[in-house]
Amino acid sequence: MTLTKHDAKLTILTVIGARPQFIKAAAVSRAMAEDGRIREVIVHTGQHFDQNMSEIFFQQLQIPEPDYNLGVHSLTHGAMTGRMLERIEHLILQEKPDMVLVYGDTDSTLAGALAAAKLHVPLAHVEAGLRSFNKRMPEEINRVLTDHVSDLLFCPTETAVTNLEREGITAGVHQVGDVMYDSVLFHSRQAEGASDILAALDLAPGGYFLATVHRAENTNDPDRLAAILDGLNRLDQPVVLPLHPRTRNSLAGHSLDAYANIRPVPPVAYLDMLQLERHAGLILTDSGGVQKEAYWFNVPCVTLRKETEWVETVAAGWNLLVGADSGKMVAGARQVMAQPKSDLSQAYGNGYAANVIIQLLLNEYSLDS
Repeated sequence: MTLTKHDAKLTILTVIGARPQFIKAAAVSRAMAEDGRIREVIVHTGQHFDQNMSEIFFQQLQIPEPDYNLGVHSLTHGAMTGRMLERIEHLILQEKPDMVLVYGDTDSTLAGALAAAKLHVPLAHVEAGLRSFNKRMPEEINRVLTDHVSDLLFCPTETAVTNLEREGITAGVHQVGDVMYDSVLFHSRQAEGASDILAALDLAPGGYFLATVHRAENTNDPDRLAAILDGLNRLDQPVVLPLHPRTRNSLAGHSLDAYANIRPVPPVAYLDMLQLERHAGLILTDSGGVQKEAYWFNVPCVTLRKETEWVETVAAGWNLLVGADSGKMVAGARQVMAQPKSDLSQAYGNGYAANVIIQLLLNEYSLDS
């Protein structure tokens, strides 16, 4: 590939919109800035708009302020994706980037990928190759479609590379490690000194469990959500539950007062979340990112789904899949805390995935020296 403008600087248009993407982008944006040969144009779709889900992330993660904020949120999947696609297409035509960079598996990811593909702009996908093999999940559709139109596919694990190979995708595939691991290593040290969340919530290290629930399959189904809340309430430690906006909306009109063991709190900032994860006795979650963070902090995890993209954590004994069954949640909590565990070692890289990605991007445009 050859550069067409901006002298010898590579122009990357980065599309992000949801909390996990901010975490991933923080590591890559920092590596871009340190290298100096890349001009990054950041587009925030607005998919997450709660301050603790968005604005404060940019502050704490030291991500440059977005060049554009599209303000698209609180719509159906189709409406959000369509409006994002239209606006991102306009920005690509305006900015004329050398490449579009997307992260993960959200509606923002798919919109950025489709806009780039239809305008024949090279596309790079960070966290490519993940599969749950559950096509009822919107995220699974987003990630599969994005991978199949990407030119560079940055895989976090060997399993992800294998998944792509099974689908006939081998060109442009690179196993780089997990950029979320880069961010956790970088920001967990900062969190130890900057966060006072344990004191603010009157929590003792190891004296509580932490839960997060946000996936549509759990929040949009009243029976599943009720079963999860019942399971959390039956555990033998108090459960801190930061309420994702989707979960909060699903609980509108209902009180959590009946669940004496659950301590609901508003969404917490990233550094506070790292502290809550690091010092929890157990984590229960339907979030892929939180599953990995639990592993990196050596905290047992119960996943409130029947499948996971992060199969390595299950194989190592740190993670157990229980779905939304309250009885399995309680039994699973005891099992995962007691069962033998192994070290995944370098399964998610060595904490320098972002640097590998930057070098691969530069290599594409002969800016590797």
